[in-house]
Amino acid sequence: MLDEQGISFVKKLISDYYRSSYRIGPDRMEQREFGAGNFERKIAFRHLSFPNSEELRRYLVRESPPYVSYSSSYYRFPAGRPMEAKGWLGAELVFDLDATDINLPCQKTHGRGWVCRNCLDSVKAETIKLVDEFLIPDFGFSSGEISINFSGNRGYHVHVSDKATYSLNSAERKEITDYIAGIGVEMQEFFPTLGMRGKSLTGPKPSDKGWAGKMARHFLAIMDKGTDAMMELGIDRQTANMIYKKRALIQLGINSGNWDMAYIKNKADFWKRILENLTIKQSDRIDRNVTNDTSHLIRLPNTIHGETGLVAKVVGRVSDLERFDPMKDAIAFRRGEMKISANTNFEIYMNGLRFGPYGGRINVPEYVGIYLYLKGYAKLLEMPIP
Repeated sequence: MLDEQGISFVKKLISDYYRSSYRIGPDRMEQREFGAGNFERKIAFRHLSFPNSEELRRYLVRESPPYVSYSSSYYRFPAGRPMEAKGWLGAELVFDLDATDINLPCQKTHGRGWVCRNCLDSVKAETIKLVDEFLIPDFGFSSGEISINFSGNRGYHVHVSDKATYSLNSAERKEITDYIAGIGVEMQEFFPTLGMRGKSLTGPKPSDKGWAGKMARHFLAIMDKGTDAMMELGIDRQTANMIYKKRALIQLGINSGNWDMAYIKNKADFWKRILENLTIKQSDRIDRNVTNDTSHLIRLPNTIHGETGLVAKVVGRVSDLERFDPMKDAIAFRRGEMKISANTNFEIYMNGLRFGPYGGRINVPEYVGIYLYLKGYAKLLEMPIP
């Protein structure tokens, strides 16, 4: 539980951050709905609107909310209520990727509340995959129409600003997310001889477009990673070892559409199960409700995240994301050291340095103390004088 003294100190930090920040506010902000939260609810108030970025900044300095959200939708009357009174004009296409949705093995050790380097690396990889393997090649968006923001905690938000998508309703947006998630993908469509006795198994080539090529490329990639990677897809060790030893021959076959280059018992059921597992493993990584719901509010870029003290920082394009380190590049509070009482069994890497595990009183940089405090692993003892 966050104590009153600590909350007061953090809110002062947040207010100071917004006082010195002039990069707050999206485009067409007079048509956006805003929401603000407290330390109990991430969106405690909504139906807010601001005519310009200076008015928004004044509100943030005065109220110092630990969470700030805004609509991907544009409205005639963004402060109107109920929702029908706002006069919907359209909405950006937005995707929300979060490490807790990936079900990583490391989460079995540290739980879902903690965020390790593997969590952040994995969700970054999924974000790059979303852009490079779906949004650009399959939907035809240009890299200039796609902007990526760090969520401020354990994931990324991808915004598509193609005007052709603004008028899409919830059902149409659902078709996009269903496609990305592999919902409705039928194996028979890509493997026409699947289950036919006496027929060799023909299937997709890596050069094929859409899901067909994706299936081929991803299976080849996982096969190259070795036995353990294949076993994660449900392949038994003996078969995985055999496939790995014959991977060059299998790859040659798949490159030409022949998926029968290795003897596998009950091959139809085998490949169907593997590819179904592969579909889920590579694609079920987005919070589809965020994309489908045109009234959803999402974290406002360059604002503070109240669970970490980090900035929900604008990253830019995929090329920028590859170099982005959220535990370094999104640090907001750097004024010196503070004394905390911490209790955590895990280490964190911030600003290129390792901190923890901790079990007692310790002096740490302000950004580490605030992070652990807001995550619920520390109590603030001696705080720097503002």
